[in-house]
Amino acid sequence: MTTQSLHWFKSSYSANGGQCVEVTADLITSHGVVPVRDSKVLSGPVMTVGASAFAGFVTGVKDTHPQTA
Repeated sequence: MTTQSLHWFKSSYSANGGQCVEVTADLITSHGVVPVRDSKVLSGPVMTVGASAFAGFVTGVKDTHPQTA
């Protein structure tokens, strides 16, 4: 897997504080994983998380921190 060809993004809720992670959805269908990296170290290591585990993480975050109107 080369990290150069992936389309990385971070949450629109991220401030410019520098404490962010980036993810890419490019490999969900083909490999069943979500690559995750430190937004400050673009050429650094990439951790892959199973798609269903990542979906569970996102659901848990949304349940813990619901959006305010």
